[in-house]
Amino acid sequence: MIKDPQTFGLLVDNVSRFVRERLIPHEQTVAETDEIPETVRREMRELGLFGLTIPEEYGGLGLSMEEEVRVLFELCQASPAFRSLIGTNNGIGSQALIIAGSEEQKQRYLPRLASGELLASFALTEPEAGSDAASLRTSATREGNFYVLNGTKRFITNAPEAGIFTVLARTDPEAKRAAGISAFIVEAGTPGLSLGRNDKKMGQHGAHTCDVIFDACRIPAANLIGGQEGTGFKTAMRVLDKGRLHIAAVCVGAAQRMLQDALRYALERRQFDQPIAEFQLIQALLADSKTELYAARCMVQDAAQRRDRGEDISLEASCCKLFASEMCGRVADRAVQIHGGAGYIAAYAIERFYRDVRLFRIYEGTSQIQQLLIARHLIRRQTA
Repeated sequence: MIKDPQTFGLLVDNVSRFVRERLIPHEQTVAETDEIPETVRREMRELGLFGLTIPEEYGGLGLSMEEEVRVLFELCQASPAFRSLIGTNNGIGSQALIIAGSEEQKQRYLPRLASGELLASFALTEPEAGSDAASLRTSATREGNFYVLNGTKRFITNAPEAGIFTVLARTDPEAKRAAGISAFIVEAGTPGLSLGRNDKKMGQHGAHTCDVIFDACRIPAANLIGGQEGTGFKTAMRVLDKGRLHIAAVCVGAAQRMLQDALRYALERRQFDQPIAEFQLIQALLADSKTELYAARCMVQDAAQRRDRGEDISLEASCCKLFASEMCGRVADRAVQIHGGAGYIAAYAIERFYRDVRLFRIYEGTSQIQQLLIARHLIRRQTA
């Protein structure tokens, strides 16, 4: 742990209180308007949520991985849209800069990301490159002291509000797959950068995604992250390792909220002259959910501690992402079942959460991709 326990405990308590008193009361408004109110955004900035993991020397809180997941366990008991707003600044949007950026790049962007002045976005996925990220087609051609970007990115989180984009593009068309990929910083408003319409999604209203289009988008060569071509894919994979652990923690928080709501409903709802919580089949649904939730929490905390010790947690991150996201989906399904007909009605939060959490099994690498990664890690270790 980086922070002393008392200081960190105060932060967790403040986040928990903020979730109860400010975020949960705004959930329905966010779902109906597809917008997080500016007052809530301002309070999130004041609480330091945009800079949780950004190093202290750049204005952030500098939380360790273990501290980050413990904060997420609390924060993500509110609608996932709130986490999504601050998630890219703390995760995939800033991590490439933190991991591989030059000092000049860090000084220019990280303090504004930490304060929430800027919102970051990570532009990797394309119409023909998602799970197979190494097949991306967006190109970056060197012309003197500039690069010219051409291509389209798809489903990019926070793109409609982003101030900067971390963009993966192919700088060497002759290099095979990942070898020719580089990472760049592209500022919003750069000529040649445009956005598609906001995507209409199954859930997570209030969290915005859209296409990001580069049409002869000319950026300074100094915006090449790390100053070296061909290292972008390696950096992206390191970013995604942390991102997968981050999402696993998000799943734990969301599952905790759904289980609490289901338990409360089971104690209040009466059938056959008793609360339905007294029926053993309802108890089984509650017990299975709690058991899997506990297992996921332990997995995430263990992997986070390993990362803080400097260990390679690529395998463990995939294990956490796979188990926690699938667990979250099962808890959502059981919670709807416990609610019965009420679980299908929008007046109850579980109807919204059931749709919201479905995405967790898809982004940052689908469950099937995680299975492949886990198996490949095992085979590689056995045959090394």
